[in-house]
Amino acid sequence: MKLTLKIWRQKDAKSTGKFVTYSLDGISPNCSFLEMLDILNEDLIRKNDDPVVFDHDCREGICGMCSLYINGRPHGPDDAVTVCQLHMRKFKDGDTIVIEPWRAKPFPVIKDLMVDRSAFDKIIQEGGYISVNTGGAAEANNILVGKENSETGDGCSRMYWLRCLCSCL
Repeated sequence: MKLTLKIWRQKDAKSTGKFVTYSLDGISPNCSFLEMLDILNEDLIRKNDDPVVFDHDCREGICGMCSLYINGRPHGPDDAVTVCQLHMRKFKDGDTIVIEPWRAKPFPVIKDLMVDRSAFDKIIQEGGYISVNTGGAAEANNILVGKENSETGDGCSRMYWLRCLCSCL
């Protein structure tokens, strides 16, 4: 794939930032979005340019570090995924992709696409960001067995199967 990237570049929190345009060619549609940024950075380093700074930690969709605005949408064009789970097959050959940091007053830009998440990290450390009781999965022993099945033994085999299934998950 051949892509044009318009990436927000900002030297530090006090500097004025701007969009800088980069061209990439030969990007696989199976490549993740963050891998594509890695390829861009390798190219920039070969040219003795500064690499684009962006957050990436687990690359497994767990940590939430890779929060970016892609084409004006949080996390990009796909629904219910983080940026590290976004793959280039969601874009077309020749697309222009606009990449910005997650802009919010509590998350000031540190450099380029990286923001200061310390306020959010403090909330997470305190355990105060979840306020909804989602409940838990039902335990296999709570599933009722009808009288007919319990007397014939069919219920026992079903309960044994359910216990095995639940313990394997």
